[in-house]
Amino acid sequence: MSKLQSEALREAIGLIKAEAEKKQRKFTETIELQIGLKNYDPQKDKRFSGAVKLPHIPRPKMKVCMLGDAQHVEEAEKIGLDYMDVEGLKKLNKNKKLVKKLAKKYHAFLASEAVIKQIPRLLGPGLNKAGKFPTLVTHQEPLEGKVNETKSTVKFQLKKVLCMGVAVGNCSMDDKQLFQNIQLSVNFLVSLLKKNWQNVRCLYLKSTMGKPQRIF
Repeated sequence: MSKLQSEALREAIGLIKAEAEKKQRKFTETIELQIGLKNYDPQKDKRFSGAVKLPHIPRPKMKVCMLGDAQHVEEAEKIGLDYMDVEGLKKLNKNKKLVKKLAKKYHAFLASEAVIKQIPRLLGPGLNKAGKFPTLVTHQEPLEGKVNETKSTVKFQLKKVLCMGVAVGNCSMDDKQLFQNIQLSVNFLVSLLKKNWQNVRCLYLKSTMGKPQRIF
């Protein structure tokens, strides 16, 4: 049973959007869900990680790069997606600094089947360390669909601290879309926790430049 009050959530969304309207920025503000946990020991308890696909893309401008074979490189070119082929990856020469720079430049990576197997050999553990190991794309699925799926997927991963934040929307979305995204994210996160709602200390929503609004 979700303990998230719909009213409180609607109110918080309204306040965030009103504030963003009042002070318009030159970019679309991202709305982040900030989570504080309790009764959890990251040292002893199992650190969870999970990803959920949201109904609406939270960050349309998220940068994705295709590490592709010839066919995928061609497809990426057609849809204006950044890409690198195996030759390009070889040129990085497993240089840690260059791999780190690549990982920093993009939010996420996709890779063809032929390329994904070679990534540890070509790049070393750099992408994995950054939590950005590529997602597999087969030739049976349209690349554009996979890009959108990647953009609408949010990851929850507990590291050493008891707080985390994920992008769940942006200020150009309407209230209903935000509501659906946030509700799904929260319920999914709670399902990952050992004692569900008993592990949640607080939940806040915050736009890039706005004040945090507590929703739980």
